[in-house]
Amino acid sequence: MEFTGKIGILGFGSIGSGLISLLLKHFTKDQISIYNADSRNRQIAIDSGIEYIIKPLHQHDYVEILDNWLNPGDFLVNLSVDVSSLDLVKYCRANDILYIDTCIEPWAGFYTDSSSPPEHRSNYALRQSILDFRSQVGTPGATAIMAHGANPGLVNHFVKRAICNIYKDLNGVEISPATRSDWVSAAENLGLKVIHIAERDTQTPLNAKCVGEFVNTWSVDGFISEGLQPSELGWGSHEKSLPEDGNYYNWGCKSSIWLNRPGCVTRVRSWTPQEGPYHGWIITHNESIGIADFFTSKDGYRPTVHYAYHPCDSAVLSMHELAGKNYSQQTIQRLIVDEVVSGVDELGVLLMGDFGAYWYGSLLDIDTARKLAPHNNATSLQVVAPVLAGILYAINHPKAGILEADEIPFQEILAITDPYMGQLVGQYTSWTPLQDRQRLFSEDLDIDDPWQFKNFRVV
Repeated sequence: MEFTGKIGILGFGSIGSGLISLLLKHFTKDQISIYNADSRNRQIAIDSGIEYIIKPLHQHDYVEILDNWLNPGDFLVNLSVDVSSLDLVKYCRANDILYIDTCIEPWAGFYTDSSSPPEHRSNYALRQSILDFRSQVGTPGATAIMAHGANPGLVNHFVKRAICNIYKDLNGVEISPATRSDWVSAAENLGLKVIHIAERDTQTPLNAKCVGEFVNTWSVDGFISEGLQPSELGWGSHEKSLPEDGNYYNWGCKSSIWLNRPGCVTRVRSWTPQEGPYHGWIITHNESIGIADFFTSKDGYRPTVHYAYHPCDSAVLSMHELAGKNYSQQTIQRLIVDEVVSGVDELGVLLMGDFGAYWYGSLLDIDTARKLAPHNNATSLQVVAPVLAGILYAINHPKAGILEADEIPFQEILAITDPYMGQLVGQYTSWTPLQDRQRLFSEDLDIDDPWQFKNFRVV
């Protein structure tokens, strides 16, 4: 479907600047306009001949700003932080404007509001606010695709491709689940118990991290915000006991639990093809809740789902320093894109259960990322490709209302993202979280069921 409206990009950090070269393959420079709170990456827009407006959005003035910027039939690509996704979705629906974001954001102050209990500062709460609004307004309406970057977004589609791959390997036949209940049945029939969004980033900058500096391969503000939220995970029906610091939600879909500690200090064991076994952080993410909710059956089946993230080593040091200062943010931030000299982002999903363990995902190195799309590192390209795919899907389905990643046909998205993913790898492993345990010290393990959360957790 031809699109003649404006593509309005709100926020122009690493993802916005990385998206430009992909957008220009499908739209003209005159169709694209950028609104950013500061002059960050402005030269990229100037070099591309794209309008760049500097003005932050606030709760008291966002409607006036959007009224002067966008018209019915335009597309709002929300890549900002500290701007409410819910309020933007409400505005776009009322004004017939298409919408996409990479995570569900609140207004500034939400994540660090000590007067709000942890469960209400969670991604579960943010997601539920969107679902509640959708229940109120129903469909049809201008398409709004929620939380559709790398993770959440791309990895949701990887899970479905992985399930199809495992099913074919085990049974010799291809499956094409058409409905949510079909997908749940496929997962349950496989004996799928645990899904890790298993990511290891080995990208290295030319200059080492300094004291008082937070270094990362993607949004520093975004990473710190997630890291300070309570750790969250979809809670599987096979789990025998709740962690001591675990808590159920008493509202919403009830697919998940939250831990009474921030994600930036909560670790688990996981595995990726190049790294092998590693310790990653359960940083809260929308997909942990959404995938678990999507794969919940009427009879109560559900897999455990969570992030197992090992960021680049510079970011690990940055998180350690942040925690050591009682979560007071460093005064200096450094986003490493052009200065990355080597490394790979292994981003995928590790499915575990009766069939063993199978990882599927993208192995994208920095050199390949730069050849595929300028102004990107490996991490940002794994985000901007599914953003592009979501934009094209919304344009072709403009009245689908509010959608989550799991409600979009995964083949349509991956057909667009695959060329940007470097190596796409599906690999079985004999690894379990019990491997090489208790060599030096005794541990409280469940030897009978390796897929219990207590076996994964690092204590």
